[in-house]
This record gives sequence, structure tokens and C-alpha cells, in this order.
Amino acid sequence: MALRMVTDKVMGFAAKQYQNVLGNQLAQYGLRYEDLLIEEEREVKEALSLADNDVLIGRTRRLKRAIDLNYKRKSLQDYAPNMDLELFKKEIYPDIEKIRARDQEYAQLNAHNKQ
Repeated sequence: MALRMVTDKVMGFAAKQYQNVLGNQLAQYGLRYEDLLIEEEREVKEALSLADNDVLIGRTRRLKRAIDLNYKRKSLQDYAPNMDLELFKKEIYPDIEKIRARDQEYAQLNAHNKQ
């Protein structure tokens, strides 16, 4: 019990540090965490197909901007220093969670067919 509490505190601290480092890297290129999701995964592909058109356009523009900034070896802060970035905003991740829950429920309901 005590070991688990210590482990949870250490992991929480390490996770927060990692989130800060990752946030700095994402801010450098103007990306969001969700932009790093692999589009070929089935759940992500389905969530993107269900997403609003504004979400898709924003994602595409952020990715293109990041590619351009990387090619030029520049940072977004050089061009837009006061830009408000929502690095960990969740727009498609709730849909991904719902799709995974639906698939898991479907697998549980049809588990008897595999016998």
C-alpha cells in the first residue's frame, strides 16, 4: 500500500516533468498533442472522419506550419511570440475513447461466438 503511494507520487512527478518538456517542444512548432496521433490507426481514422470540418482544417494547417518551420529551422515564437497555444486541448480524443469503448463492448458481447 505504501509502496504504491510512493510509486504513484514518483510517476506523477515524472509525468508532469515530461508534459512540461513535451509542451515546450510542441509550442516550438505550434502543434497540439493530438496532432501527434497516428492517422493510420483505425480509431483515430474513424474519429477524424467524424470530426468537425474546422477541427480537420486546423489540424492540417498546424501540421503544414510545423513542417514549414522545421524546414526553415525556425520557431513559431520567432513569428508569433504572443500567440496563445492550447497544447493539450482535447478535440478528437473523447471520440477516440468512445470508439474504443464501443469496440470493447462489441468484443465482449460477441465473445461467445469465438468458442
